[in-house]
Amino acid sequence: AAEFRILVREGIDPIERRKALKLADMASNTKALTFSQCAEAYIEGHKAGWKNAKHGDQWRNTLKQYAYPVLGNLAVSAIDTGLVLKVLEPIWETKTETASRLRGRIESVLDWATVRNHRQGENPARWRGHLALTLPKPSMVQKVSHHNALSYEAVGVFIAALRERTEISARALEFIVLTATRTGEVIGAEWSEVDLANGIWNIPAHRMKAEVEHRVPLSSRASAILKGLPRIEGNKYIFPGLKPKRPLSNMACLNLLKRMDHADITVHGFRSTFRDWAAEQTAFPREVAERALAH
Repeated sequence: AAEFRILVREGIDPIERRKALKLADMASNTKALTFSQCAEAYIEGHKAGWKNAKHGDQWRNTLKQYAYPVLGNLAVSAIDTGLVLKVLEPIWETKTETASRLRGRIESVLDWATVRNHRQGENPARWRGHLALTLPKPSMVQKVSHHNALSYEAVGVFIAALRERTEISARALEFIVLTATRTGEVIGAEWSEVDLANGIWNIPAHRMKAEVEHRVPLSSRASAILKGLPRIEGNKYIFPGLKPKRPLSNMACLNLLKRMDHADITVHGFRSTFRDWAAEQTAFPREVAERALAH
């Protein structure tokens, strides 16, 4: 009562003041979102614009594994540079690519929170002019890992052995080698994309890494592979998997390489084989070879 009398003498209505404090407290609680809540909101708000659903899963899994144990339950407004470094430093030199992506994702979440008025000030996860002064450049610590490839001189013997096999994965792998395409582009190929009469495979933009339509001229053997494959009713995929209406597994060709005692090479490595062959055994300009690889 004494406090209220003082307020009245100062021209302040105690009841109105109580209402204002209550509203301020409600607003404060509304703004006090945790980092994990902001991250989930960011993912939900952006997943419709991402190329595929797996991208959202990758975001969520990376944050859950590395960021949430440190930042997850903290108010997003309380996150500072020290906390960001606590997340990044343990994996910066051992899992550099993952750490670099993680930093960018944390930065995006904090930017989102700032725009939504859940935090203020500079972004403690930004790279330029900030973390770049504390952490070594990813290119300086990252170990470059190339996809192991078969030499082009050995491809003939390999293909001969591959043609002896009857698995659908063997036809898919040979088709990958002949078209110098990526695994995902082949296992996701649909019959509607192929023009066998003109020997052209049109890969739509939404299935390409660069999101640009890619036209692949089919060699006689590539066309023969397609003509020899059965068309399963109700399955639109050229290389069907074991599950109904589903394509071949992403690991099918890699597992085939292991069964053929070629665990030392990768499916993606055949693109490198093609590039070496084009450079050393043909007179085609570099730009043509790069275009064939959809670079």
